[in-house]
Amino acid sequence: MKTAALNRVKDSLSKYLRMAEEEEIVITRHGKPAGILIGFGSEDEWLDYRLEHDPRFLQRVERARRHLRAGQGVPLEEIDL
Repeated sequence: MKTAALNRVKDSLSKYLRMAEEEEIVITRHGKPAGILIGFGSEDEWLDYRLEHDPRFLQRVERARRHLRAGQGVPLEEIDL
């Protein structure tokens, strides 16, 4: 993870976006972390990020896990594909 001052990022945003495809960049303001720049190498990476941070999706996953722990799931072997 790299760190960059806000004024540098503003002056060279395209450069930092390219760098962010490889690793996250912490943006600092007055020497303190203020945000993070995350780049995506592909549209699939963007869609994965959106799912991983979507509260509705995360709630559905947690609900499904609770059902499985309670024995209310369906084994994969029983699913016809």
